[in-house]
Amino acid sequence: MKFLLTFIGVFHLLSLNSGKTICKNDISQRTFQEIKEEIASYGDVAKEIINLAVYGKAQNRSYDRLALLVDTVGPRPSGSKNLEKAIQIMYQNLQEDGLENVHLEPVKIPHWERGEEFAVMLVPRIHKMAILGLGSSIGTPPEGITAEVLVVTSFEELQRRAPEARGKIVVYNQPYINYATTVQYRVQGAAEAAKVGALASLIRSVASFSIYSPHTGVQEYQDGVPKIPTACITVEDAEMMSRMASRGNKIVIQLKMGAKNYPDADSFNTVAEIIGSKYPEQVVLVSGHLDSWDVGQGAMDDGGGAFISWEALSLIKDLGLRPKRTLRLVLWTAEEQGGVGAFQYYQLHKANISNYSLVMESDLGTFLPSGLQFTGSEKARAIMEEVMRLLQPVNITQVFRAGEGTDINFWIQAGVPEEETEARTNEEHSHNWSQST
Repeated sequence: MKFLLTFIGVFHLLSLNSGKTICKNDISQRTFQEIKEEIASYGDVAKEIINLAVYGKAQNRSYDRLALLVDTVGPRPSGSKNLEKAIQIMYQNLQEDGLENVHLEPVKIPHWERGEEFAVMLVPRIHKMAILGLGSSIGTPPEGITAEVLVVTSFEELQRRAPEARGKIVVYNQPYINYATTVQYRVQGAAEAAKVGALASLIRSVASFSIYSPHTGVQEYQDGVPKIPTACITVEDAEMMSRMASRGNKIVIQLKMGAKNYPDADSFNTVAEIIGSKYPEQVVLVSGHLDSWDVGQGAMDDGGGAFISWEALSLIKDLGLRPKRTLRLVLWTAEEQGGVGAFQYYQLHKANISNYSLVMESDLGTFLPSGLQFTGSEKARAIMEEVMRLLQPVNITQVFRAGEGTDINFWIQAGVPEEETEARTNEEHSHNWSQST
């Protein structure tokens, strides 16, 4: 049901009768009471949308569409033929759905392949470890790296023990706090370990629970810092090595990774619209990303978000509705590499930033929704709270703070209001599923 949030939030912001975006401080001299009354007048339309999506012919449609794509294409890593096949399929799907201005916007994206990889603990006992190399990591030499291990639980501990790290493999066993806080070890772990002379780094998977499943994700090297191989290991193995180290055991690991980085590849952001009836130049953007990692089908991260964003436009079209502002769907490419496709979209369109009323992204996993995350002025938040009252029939009315998303943060920093569909009780689960094998 998450797409209901995407659609209804967008539809009513599109419908508010203002030549300028109401999401900024200017509400075109209309009183809040007038805006509140207009929003409430869309109650019957909201019920039509809910009935079509939940009980009508559109029931389960986005699920079936998504299942067909992921079953047909499979994983869609940045730079891969699978990703480009998926983009071409979606381009055709959006045209066949009767949407307007369907087109592809070319971008350049990273191309990384993990190759064969394995790790085995040799001392104090033989133990084959499950690992997943991290995006953009370099590989090891063909013979691999065999070295003693230094286990740390934080960057601060790594700095205190810097003299011990030289020539070793640094293993991070950081405690899980929440995804946003803990993911810094995956992103920065290799660079920080390289600064103190480590040969490689292994990072405890960023997860709130584990069934011996390593998680992949992007990592970032830093200019002027040596590049070292880096991978995630399971929570169980990180904890085991931490216990061994606390007892004074020497730990030795052999690590082999065939990861390679290739020249940037050609790709596309995929775009479709329903053109606004009164202010066609003004845009409300809904989005998700088509790319995924290579060790799963990307149904959760972010196939679900991409397809419920498409569903928002399909629902409007099926009901014969025409919003006042243009509703634009963008299916991003290369989000997993740090929002590469979205950044190039922003660079191309930022000259018209004043025409963007709202940007939305769904990329927290597709669970039972509880509301919307929102970033914008307090006046805009008050309006959004009224919009969300229209979802009372499905008991989804909360407006959370601190909305953000990798693909839309560029717009947020420039002052455009944004939303992220929120499934708060399942947020961390979405990261676990989306990045796990």
